[in-house]
Amino acid sequence: MPKVKPKRNMPSIDMTAMVDIGFLLLTFFILTTKFKAEEKVVVDTPSSISTVVLPATDIFMLTIAKDGRVFIGGGDQNTRGGMLDKIEKANNFRVSALGRNFFINQSSFGVPVREMSQWLNQPTTELMKEYTQRGIPIDIRRGRTNELKEWIISARRTNARLRFAVKGDRDVKYEFMEKVIYSLQDAGINKFNLVTDLEADPDAKEAQGGAGH
Repeated sequence: MPKVKPKRNMPSIDMTAMVDIGFLLLTFFILTTKFKAEEKVVVDTPSSISTVVLPATDIFMLTIAKDGRVFIGGGDQNTRGGMLDKIEKANNFRVSALGRNFFINQSSFGVPVREMSQWLNQPTTELMKEYTQRGIPIDIRRGRTNELKEWIISARRTNARLRFAVKGDRDVKYEFMEKVIYSLQDAGINKFNLVTDLEADPDAKEAQGGAGH
């Protein structure tokens, strides 16, 4: 008499819970991810073997383009708002609520003080985005107004925790870098970081090679 083989059922796995977890994780990353803000100018920074990492907050970044234009970006929205308030008061101009909100949400900018009212009092943010930014003027001659220095001082007075960093294009002329550093020092900022791209440490490679022999 032939043996009766029991019917084998294929094992089933309920994936409902896994799908729910997947959607929860996806939602979490979408809500918590902070996208990098669009930079007003792209610079090709020089490389170095320094491994000092700048903090994610409370940084006042001075960016020097290849053509010498200087752009600045400082701290969080409260810091940027405080900076704008001080510059408005010192230079006797006012910007609209729309312009102020646009300004505090900019990661960096490079507009002369005399054009701030024209820039930030436009009727739409689209026009503000399209505004030509010619860089922050720097005049280090005695008795002249150095707008970069004014912004640095207003930033420090707004947020005493700010750390200052300079990011210059590898091909920028030394005279432009020198003016930025002079402006920092003239504003009383003698400690700042130079932003570079990380490259391999040749000494470390030699040490590893020696250890392998």
